Amino acid sequence: MRSSSRFPVLVAAILVWVCFFPPALAALTGADILRLNAEGRHEEALKSGTLRIAAAKDDIDAYVGLSWSLVALGRFADAETWANRGYALVKDPRLAQAIGEAAYRLGKNETALEKLREYLGAFPEGSRAGSSYYICGEVYVRQARFLHADIAFTAALQYSPNNPAWWARLGWARENAGKTLQALRAYEKALSLDAKQAEAYAGKQRLAERLRQ
Repeated sequence: MRSSSRFPVLVAAILVWVCFFPPALAALTGADILRLNAEGRHEEALKSGTLRIAAAKDDIDAYVGLSWSLVALGRFADAETWANRGYALVKDPRLAQAIGEAAYRLGKNETALEKLREYLGAFPEGSRAGSSYYICGEVYVRQARFLHADIAFTAALQYSPNNPAWWARLGWARENAGKTLQALRAYEKALSLDAKQAEAYAGKQRLAERLRQ
């Protein structure tokens, strides 16, 4: 009778464990967490990443997957914190990328450029190379370094040539750098990909008016 009376308590304990620490998540490795992030399953990567790091503090892939998922979820301060923790253990360029992207979102321009360049130097064909070049371009725009932004956006488009928003940003950088005809071509390319691209439409109208004067 005593053992049967304990059964509900045991079941309750198991249910609590399953709810808060699902075995499938707890058993995942850093490589699994990277896969979850790549599949867009960022909440799962967040939960499994924290569990994995608690169990294996030297699993750098877990830090990378967790940090990238936090960036995707818009939790930039948390992403910066976790990426820096992993980077303190191993100076992995992927963690540098996470730090750089989070730093950009937090307005830390010089840190963003430094860390993104580190990633691009190590992984010029990496999965986040295009977005890293794009972010560098946005930082240069913030700094009114429009020729640098032109170069960075052009590099980004090598990885994502059908991205109308990026073409529009290239047009903006070129327009502010005084490269009117090149800017017009970039705006027109953006509109050929998305006729409703507002920034490109406004830019083309501005430049067309300027050329008529």
